[in-house]
Amino acid sequence: MSRYRFSSHYSSAQPHYSFPNYSSMSISGIQGQLLEVTVVACNKLKDTEWFSRQDPYVCLEYANTKHRTRTCTDGGKNPTFQEKFVFPLVEGLRELNVLVWNSNTVTLDDFIGEGKVQLQKVLSQGYDDSAWTLQTKTGRYAGEVRLIMHYAKTNKPTASYAPSAPPYAAPHVPQSHLYSTPPPPAPYGPPASGPYPPPPGGYPAPSPYPSYSPSSAAYPPSTYGPSPSAYPPPPYPPTSAYPPSTYPPPPQPSPYYPPGNFISSYVSYFLLPI
Repeated sequence: MSRYRFSSHYSSAQPHYSFPNYSSMSISGIQGQLLEVTVVACNKLKDTEWFSRQDPYVCLEYANTKHRTRTCTDGGKNPTFQEKFVFPLVEGLRELNVLVWNSNTVTLDDFIGEGKVQLQKVLSQGYDDSAWTLQTKTGRYAGEVRLIMHYAKTNKPTASYAPSAPPYAAPHVPQSHLYSTPPPPAPYGPPASGPYPPPPGGYPAPSPYPSYSPSSAAYPPSTYGPSPSAYPPPPYPPTSAYPPSTYPPPPQPSPYYPPGNFISSYVSYFLLPI
């Protein structure tokens, strides 16, 4: 019988493995921290059954801690588990062993394959979701197992770098100037200073436009003297089409009467009786 053969009850038959002595290892770093491992499923497993579907289960081994999943009855080549286990970490041990078996009720369990799971990624980043290859005893491909691992005490990569420069601090502004409520407006008081002083009491405020009396509001102001009286002035003599002469007009000649007629007219007018 091979040293990898298990009985149907994993707890009653233990594999004959020899583990290194970790008592001399350093207890600093990851020593004693907890690693969570979830067995999700297996894919494309080697089929060890001839007439029925196989019933796989998965075993995890890390240092002196061993865990076994439930048996996925009739899981065949693609069993599903979704089971979580917790391992206390050992300083210097960065590898986990995974083995897949087929459960039998009459004969011994059949070995399907095994693989090595590296822990560097989960210990440095805190999370790892990967599928790991399984191999037979002769090194042939036997399928894959998917594991999700969590490590809470991850050493952040930024811790080894120099501290960054402090963030820029804005200049201090008094709290009263930040979003303060504006003061209430003055109750319609005169401005403190303006382009023109307020007018004295009893007089209307100066208007930016010239004011007119009610009678002249509808008509433009007259360019002549005072408004005409109730009677129109006598008409001016008609103006000539030509400009007036600058000299006085010549005296008008008296009508010419012949001398004889004049004398006879004079005698008849004054001497004849009326």
